[in-house]
Amino acid sequence: MKSPKVILINGSPHRSGCTATALEQVALTLREAGVETETIQVGHLDIRGCIGCRRCKELGKCVFDDVVNETAAKFETCDGMVVGSPVYYASANGTLISFLDRLFYSTPFDKTMKVGASVVSARRGGLSATFDELNKYFTIAGMPVASSVYWNSVHGNTADEVRRDEEGMQVMRTLGRNMAFLVKSIALGAERFGLPEKEPRAFTNFIR
Repeated sequence: MKSPKVILINGSPHRSGCTATALEQVALTLREAGVETETIQVGHLDIRGCIGCRRCKELGKCVFDDVVNETAAKFETCDGMVVGSPVYYASANGTLISFLDRLFYSTPFDKTMKVGASVVSARRGGLSATFDELNKYFTIAGMPVASSVYWNSVHGNTADEVRRDEEGMQVMRTLGRNMAFLVKSIALGAERFGLPEKEPRAFTNFIR
């Protein structure tokens, strides 16, 4: 069995800020459990949103050739993805949402049983709404969502304050251990039993 790999997406414009601090703790725990990690910084980039042109269905990639297409190749081969975002007005960073919209919509490969997890950071509020927003990308793609002992969130206005959030750091460590267990278990299960059978997709428009 190949060594599992998880990619971590930092949706914050701050490379060493609060969100990065939380992701670093998850990545450290994953590596301690024998899982390879790679962190991809996207929050500081100029990433336009999806325009619904559907050219990706012809090209097999997004028509806008930027970090989305660069990440797509890594997404296809990885075993799991952790997405981190700061909270802006009780929602994720708009740049990150543009990135995820295009990444998930434009990639034709099967994402079934890749493990997903979201991590959110805020000074005080809006964490649960952002956490729910990000998890929807995984659940529409057949990706199991890794959990912890609480919602995957940290509090703090600086990286140092996040490090002093003892409960938040424990949540990140537990998330890393749970995610490592899931990616390894799914790999073993797929090897022995195969992936779940798929039905042809049924699309229903709610117009009668």
